[in-house]
Amino acid sequence: MSWHGILQTTGDIYQTHAVPATYTAGHPVGIIAVDLVYPKLPGNVVNATTYDFPVLYKKVSFDIELLFSGSPEIEAQIVAAAKELEAEGVRAIIGACGYFAHFQNQVAEAVNVPVFLSSLCQIPIIKLGLKPSQKIAVFAASKDNLTDVLLKKVGADINDCVIQDIGSLESFAPIRWGKTKLDNDRLTRDLTEVAKKLVNERSDVGAILLECSDLPPYASDIQRATGLPVFDFITLINWIEQAVVQKRYFGYF
Repeated sequence: MSWHGILQTTGDIYQTHAVPATYTAGHPVGIIAVDLVYPKLPGNVVNATTYDFPVLYKKVSFDIELLFSGSPEIEAQIVAAAKELEAEGVRAIIGACGYFAHFQNQVAEAVNVPVFLSSLCQIPIIKLGLKPSQKIAVFAASKDNLTDVLLKKVGADINDCVIQDIGSLESFAPIRWGKTKLDNDRLTRDLTEVAKKLVNERSDVGAILLECSDLPPYASDIQRATGLPVFDFITLINWIEQAVVQKRYFGYF
C-alpha cells in the first residue's frame, strides 16, 4: 500500500492504492481566493501557471473590504471553503490575500491540515534572520487595516515592521478596485520607485515582505531595485509545498 499517496518510484506506482474518494487528486496546496475580476499575471497567487505543482482553488464571494477589516460575517464562508479543500485532498491551505490573517486561528482550528492563510505568517522567521535593529518593510494593499492586532494573529509584532502603503498608487487601482485593464509597466515602475525611496530613507530595513497576493510578479524588480531579500506569498507557498510533499534526493558522493 502507498503511504499517503506519495509515489516516488516505479515500485510505488505498481502497488495497491487506497485513498479517500475525491473527484480529483494530486494538488498538495489548496488556496482560498476571493471572487475578484482584474488581470492576474503569472506570479499572482491566483494564476495557476505561477506554480511548478498543481494547486486547487476554492472561491469565496464577498466584498474585499470585509476581508481587509476582518468582518465576522465572512468567517463561516472562509471556514467552509477550508473544510471543502481539506475534503478534496489538499495537504495545506493558503488564503489568497494577506488579510486572511484575520481568520488564521479559526481556520487552523477547523481543519486537520496545516494552515498558513497569509503572507504575513513569514514575519517571525524573516525577523529571526535579521539584526535585532533591522526591520521588515511590509508593502500593504490597505495600510490602515494592517494593525498590530492583525499581526499578532500570525505571531508577528508591528514594531518589527515598516508598513508601506501601495493601495493608494493610481497604477495599483485596477487591482485594488477590481478593474479589467492594468498598465503593468507603469505599476512595475511605481513599485520599484516606492521600494527604492523607502530603502533610501530607512537604512534599518533589512528585508521586504509583499503582503498582497497580487504583488509577487513584481518581486524580482523590487529586489533588483533594492538589493534586499524579498518575501511574498510564493516564497511561503513553495516552502509549504516542499514540506508537505518531500521528495527523495538522488546523486552521488
